[in-house]
Amino acid sequence: MGWVSRFDVTLVTPLLAVFSQPAPAAADNYGAIAYSQDSGAEGYANDYDSRGGAEARALRECGGGCEVVLWFKNACGALATGEDNGYGTGWATSRREAENIAMSNCNDIANECSVVRWVCTSR
Repeated sequence: MGWVSRFDVTLVTPLLAVFSQPAPAAADNYGAIAYSQDSGAEGYANDYDSRGGAEARALRECGGGCEVVLWFKNACGALATGEDNGYGTGWATSRREAENIAMSNCNDIANECSVVRWVCTSR
């Protein structure tokens, strides 16, 4: 009986070591919003594995004359615009909160603001 117990422990111990390893951390997801105050054009990106990748995609989507006005990680971002292409941005853990922040920031500098773009990462 003692031999069987040692045999079982000998087989189980390496398996426990394999299965008890911590899971790798989930990768961060980045997003960005680009905007042109001259034309009002906007572009966005989400779920990129780097800030630079998300920003580059948002700029491509937006076109010439745009700049990145917001980047975020594992969150939501929003862009609100108003008169004369004034704008505000916001990011938060929820779409609603990001939109509220963007609206508040826009209302500080422009009239008749509205959210024109929101985007969330999947994480």
